[in-house]
Amino acid sequence: MQTSQPLPLAPRPVTILGSGHALPERVVTSAELDAELGLVAGSVARISGVVQRHVASRAETAASLGAIAAHHALRAAGLKLDQIDLIACASGTMDQGMPCNAALLHRELGLGQSGIPAMDINASCLGFIAAVDTLSWPLIAGRYRRILLVCSDIASCGLDWQHVEVCGIFGDGAAAVVLGVSDGGPKIIASSLKTFSEGAHLCQIPAGGSRFHPRRIDTPFEPLTSFSMHGKGVFRLAAKHLPTLMDELLTQAGLSQAQIDWVIPHQASQQAMQHAAKRLGFSPEKVIDIFSRHGNQVAASLPTALDIAIRDQRIQRGQRLMLIGTGAGLSLGGMVLEY
Repeated sequence: MQTSQPLPLAPRPVTILGSGHALPERVVTSAELDAELGLVAGSVARISGVVQRHVASRAETAASLGAIAAHHALRAAGLKLDQIDLIACASGTMDQGMPCNAALLHRELGLGQSGIPAMDINASCLGFIAAVDTLSWPLIAGRYRRILLVCSDIASCGLDWQHVEVCGIFGDGAAAVVLGVSDGGPKIIASSLKTFSEGAHLCQIPAGGSRFHPRRIDTPFEPLTSFSMHGKGVFRLAAKHLPTLMDELLTQAGLSQAQIDWVIPHQASQQAMQHAAKRLGFSPEKVIDIFSRHGNQVAASLPTALDIAIRDQRIQRGQRLMLIGTGAGLSLGGMVLEY
C-alpha cells in the first residue's frame, strides 16, 4: 500500500533547556551473571556486549527514578517545578496498569495538588523521539511554554534471567529533558516516525493489559509476564528500513551526512548499533555509545546517552544531532536537531 509523502516542514524553534538522568544504586556486572548462571568467565560480556548494567531494587520505581532525573534536568535548565506547564512521560514500561506513569511521577514530584497536567506518550524504546516530535507542536503553538519530559524504565523485572541473549543486554534507568521554545539557534530541523506492524510480534510482553488478563485466559499467566524478543527478525526488519529513514531525514533537513556532528542512537544492542553505524556510513567516533556500561534501558536509553554526552561536553550548543532508533511495534524514528 502506498502512503502519501509528508509535506516538507519548516524548522521548529524548540530547544532542550536542560537534561538529566538517574540510575538505580545496584550495579550488576556481567562477571556476576557468569557466576550466577554457571557460565565460563567472560561469557555474558561476550554474548551481550555489556560489562555492567544498573538494576532497580524493589524500593525503586519508574516514578522514583524519573523524579531524580527530572530534578537534574530542572537544575540544568535553571527552572523550578512551578515553572513547568506539562509533565509528560514517554516510558516503555509501566509502573502499573493505571493511572499513567506521568501521573505517578507527578505525585512523586510532590505536585499532587498543583493541577499541572500530566500525560503519557508510549512508543516503547522509541518514546523519546516520538514524544519530542509530538510535544514540539503545542510548544510552538503557544499552548505550553515549558514541558518536562521523562523516560523512566525498569526492564529487569520482566526478563527471563536464564536467557542470556535477552537478559544480558538490558538495564534500568531514567532520563529527563525540559523542552521550551527557542529564540533563535536551537531547533528541530527534521523528523520522521514509521511503524511496520508486520513486526509487532517480534518484541512483546503479552501480559499487562486486558487482552491476556488472568481473568480472561485459560492458560498460565506467569509466562506471559516476561519480555520476548526475536532478535534476528528485529534486526532484519530494522536494517531494511533504517537507511531510507536516514536519507529522508537528511533530505528533509537539507543537510549532508558530513554536516551531522553527532549520532545518538537508541542503545538497542551491540550488534544493532555497530551494524547501524556501518550501514548508515557514520564513523564510530561520531556515535554516542553508552551500551557497554548501561545496556538497553528501553525508552530511557537514548536520552541517557544524550545527557551523558551533554554533561561531558562532547555535545556543544550549535551542533547538529541525529537521533535515531527502533522500538517494539515495530517502529522506527529519527530526528535532526540543532542543539
